[in-house]
Amino acid sequence: MEHTNSLMQPIGPPLPGWTPRPRPPREAMVGRTCRVEPLQPDRHAADLYAANSADAEGRGWTYLPYGPFATLHDYLAWMEAKCLGDDPLFHAIVDGATGRAVGVASYLRIDPGNGVIEVGHLRFSPLLQRTPAATEAMYLMMRRVFEELGYRRYEWKCDALNAGSRAAAARLGFRFEGVFRQATVYKGRSRDTAWYSIIDREWPALRAAFERWLDPSNFDASGRQRQRLSALTGAAG
Repeated sequence: MEHTNSLMQPIGPPLPGWTPRPRPPREAMVGRTCRVEPLQPDRHAADLYAANSADAEGRGWTYLPYGPFATLHDYLAWMEAKCLGDDPLFHAIVDGATGRAVGVASYLRIDPGNGVIEVGHLRFSPLLQRTPAATEAMYLMMRRVFEELGYRRYEWKCDALNAGSRAAAARLGFRFEGVFRQATVYKGRSRDTAWYSIIDREWPALRAAFERWLDPSNFDASGRQRQRLSALTGAAG
């Protein structure tokens, strides 16, 4: 439906009753396979450093503006300096079976006035990658954004050359919006940034897709998926 003002110029749809959204709370999000909780360096750093050490070549750090870290002391010092603020709001992803932290994710560029928030600083160790917990962690963070907090837009941005991140965004139901050329400089190199988003009206169908995929019945006795998440989120779009 097209909206116009008194001058008959096209304008965006009205948002009656819109108010700024709350900021994300420092509270854990609990799922069936994992828990996503505010990052505490003294509690999580050792687990995360050990889990990341399984990535001996450091491939998981290539597209992040920091890391790899030579020692646990270096990693802990970085966490204490960079990961305790409100934006980015860092979280540890804790494996539900072992109780150990195996990944990191954050909310960032939090804009309550416009109802926009980004997910980023994703560092999934080899112990988390390609597991139901990795997907459930992303689902829990989306659910908080759209259902608990009432945000209108959830963003995913990555280096345009990061094929893995771009594939993950598409699998999770984010829609590609374009590339910002020469958007940033990090680790002494130029970055073109690919932008993706999910908006609030897309969330109900995506929630159903996630819950269908995460249901234990979607996995056989060997833990292999019966339906691919990309097929479910693709159909939701």
